Amino acid sequence: MNHATSNTTALQLDEAAIRRAAESSHLGEGAVTPGIQPYAGEICKLLNDALATEWVCVLRYKRHYFTASGLTSTPVAEEFLVHANEEMAHADRLAERIVQLGGQPLLDPAELHARSHAEYDDSLDLNCMIRANLVAERVAVEVYRQMIQVIGDKDPTTTRLLQEILADEEEHADELSDWLDHA
Repeated sequence: MNHATSNTTALQLDEAAIRRAAESSHLGEGAVTPGIQPYAGEICKLLNDALATEWVCVLRYKRHYFTASGLTSTPVAEEFLVHANEEMAHADRLAERIVQLGGQPLLDPAELHARSHAEYDDSLDLNCMIRANLVAERVAVEVYRQMIQVIGDKDPTTTRLLQEILADEEEHADELSDWLDHA
């Protein structure tokens, strides 16, 4: 068997794109190099919708933290606060990435709910709170999975960020699922 005639394609870099990235006329674009330029605006839109979702989740978790009551509410409420803080950290990371890509984080409170994938919830029953947060986490898990698929190798940095956030969201969903059985 002759291995010298195998049909493999050589891996090559796009030298023209590398040269364009180094041009002084584009230095103000920061991380937005020619390879990501065609996708940066669409990625920022996806990230801004995820940012809105994170903010709605922060607000929902905070409300539930402050209003949870009953004999079993204290540990659940404390978990709501932990999740709120982690969602806020996600929001901060998304906003930073949007700016790196040349976009603007859209944080107008009047528009957050409309762009959010998750719902706000103002229930006062502890089990309803857990359920509402679990639904929102499952929505977030699906949104981040789809974003990772859509963005993929078009922007490896954003994909890696989304994978890290996804892991947190999956953990949140598992924790809330456990609380459903015990609250």
